[in-house]
Amino acid sequence: MIRKYLFLFFFFLGISLISIIFLPALLLPSKIVLFGGKLMGYWTGICLRLILSTKIIIKGKENIINNEKFFIASSHQSMFETFYLQTIFNSPIFILKNELLKIPIFGWYLKKIGSISVNRDKITRENLGFIEKIKYSVKNSNRPILIFPQATRVHPDDRVPFKKGVGRIYEELNIKCQPLAINSGRVWQKNNVIKTNKSITISILNFIDPGLDPKDFISKVEKYIYSELDKIN
Repeated sequence: MIRKYLFLFFFFLGISLISIIFLPALLLPSKIVLFGGKLMGYWTGICLRLILSTKIIIKGKENIINNEKFFIASSHQSMFETFYLQTIFNSPIFILKNELLKIPIFGWYLKKIGSISVNRDKITRENLGFIEKIKYSVKNSNRPILIFPQATRVHPDDRVPFKKGVGRIYEELNIKCQPLAINSGRVWQKNNVIKTNKSITISILNFIDPGLDPKDFISKVEKYIYSELDKIN
C-alpha cells in the first residue's frame, strides 16, 4: 500500500514538474514539446522500476516498421502506454477523446503536439472532419498515428470488441498497421489499482498490410492482439 502511494506521488510529481518546465515550449517548435513527452515516458519507466519493482519487457523490436508510413493499433489497459510508447516509437500522434484536451496545461500540450480528438457521444462538425485530420497528419508528418481500438482502458481480462472506427482509419489511410499487445493492467489498472513485483510486456506484432476489407481487418487485428495478450498475461 505504501509503495502504491509513493509511486503515484512521485509519478505525478515528475509529470507535473516536466509540464511546468516545458511551459515556455508551447510558444516554440513542437519538437521541443515532443522531447518533453519522451521525458515523461522515461520517467514513467523509472518510477515503475524503482518504486514498484516492475520489469518492463519489450518483445518483437525487429517487427517495428521503418522508413515508411504506418499507424499503430494498441491494446489499452493503463496510463502506462500513453506515456511509455513515446520512448519506443517516433512520438506518436494520439487519437484520443475530446475530454483530455480540456485538462489544464496537459491539454495544451496535447494540442501542441497535434493530437487528434473525437467526441464519442456527439455528431459534430469536428467529428465529421476526423478522418481528414488523420490523413493530413499522416501526409505531413513522419510520426505514426496511435489509436486504441478498445477506445478506453479495460481490465486485463476483458476482451471487448474493437470499435469500427479503426477499420475506417485502416481503409482510408491505406498504409500498414503495427499491432501492439500490452498487459500493463497487470501492474497499473484503471482507477489506480496498483500491483508490485510484476512485469509489463509490450509485444510488437507483425504488421498487417493494407488492402483488406475493413471488417476483415478489425477481426484480424483483434485476434492478433487478444491472442498475444492471452500468452503474456
